[in-house]
Amino acid sequence: MKPFDYTLDFKNIDFRTSPELYRVGKGEQGVLLVEPYKGEILPYWRFKTPDIARESADKIYQIFLEYLDRDDFVGADMARKFLQMGYTRSRRYANHKSGKKYKQNPQKETDPAAQLLARKNLLPNEPDPVKAESAAIFKDKWMQAKTNEKYLQLLQQHRQMYE
Repeated sequence: MKPFDYTLDFKNIDFRTSPELYRVGKGEQGVLLVEPYKGEILPYWRFKTPDIARESADKIYQIFLEYLDRDDFVGADMARKFLQMGYTRSRRYANHKSGKKYKQNPQKETDPAAQLLARKNLLPNEPDPVKAESAAIFKDKWMQAKTNEKYLQLLQQHRQMYE
């Protein structure tokens, strides 16, 4: 499996017509880069309340199924990533009201030792049951997507052909 390629010219690549350039990567890599899918899915991605999260997750899962119906693996994988990101972001806010997990952003540290230290310097948890419910809603749809039989078949095909 090849890693996600951040060196591509994302502003000028249409991954619908060039699926061979797409790499699944790990987790949510590329979720806010890969077009036209980002533009098609992002407007529906919300998690402020459980009702909003349910409407959002249902819509994104519907989009996921539509991509599968068209055998569009890249679109389906991007929808899966948005569902995963709905879970991880709402979980972050469920644990930290500000949405910030660390006292200092580890990604802004250039020294690996300082980065490691920053990752250990967590802000205290401030539980928010509303965001936790939103996270659970997204997690359910994300699990449905990532275990979908057709998705798994298309994933295997994509990796055999391009990775």
